[in-house]
Amino acid sequence: MTSRRGHRIQDAAGYMLHATDWKETSLIVQAFTRDHGNVAMVAKGAKRPYSVLRPVLAAFQPLSLSWSGGGEVKTLMRADCAGVRPLGGKALMSAWYMNELLLRLLPREDPHPVLYDAYDAALEQLAGGSRAAGALRRFEWTLLNEAGYGLDEAPPDFDDPSIEPALRTSLRQRLDELLTRPLQTRRVLMALQRF
Repeated sequence: MTSRRGHRIQDAAGYMLHATDWKETSLIVQAFTRDHGNVAMVAKGAKRPYSVLRPVLAAFQPLSLSWSGGGEVKTLMRADCAGVRPLGGKALMSAWYMNELLLRLLPREDPHPVLYDAYDAALEQLAGGSRAAGALRRFEWTLLNEAGYGLDEAPPDFDDPSIEPALRTSLRQRLDELLTRPLQTRRVLMALQRF
């Protein structure tokens, strides 16, 4: 819900992609929201021991976010947990990889509800123990299409392990063409595949 007075957004579905320290007690939060795209927000006092934001602001967990402000960096007014997605091991690294792609390839405040739904579904698959490869290929495919760099063909069967290596190579080549520097999480994922 948007109010023109004061540029307030209330109860927007979103995920925290990244947070960095800002001043002594606050954070700068990068969030991916369904209806507003990537949004940068200051979470004032979020590092304080008794902050209501502290236990809620966790990566890969669905959130309901409210913020205000008209500048490039908004002020986070409220964040509520909207579910729990338990991730661990390789699933956690796959989720970090998706976050890095969203941060690097999407402009600020450019809504992509289809991509948001694909991200949400991928996290649900990863949390449910599904094969990470199928969830990642489906997400990469949707990201490229939503960002305007998609392939002019019908989506393949992302869960077919026989086509996964070729599909992974094709999608990563296309993503590499768009990125100005290598992804940090990709290096970690490649190292994990050796074990």
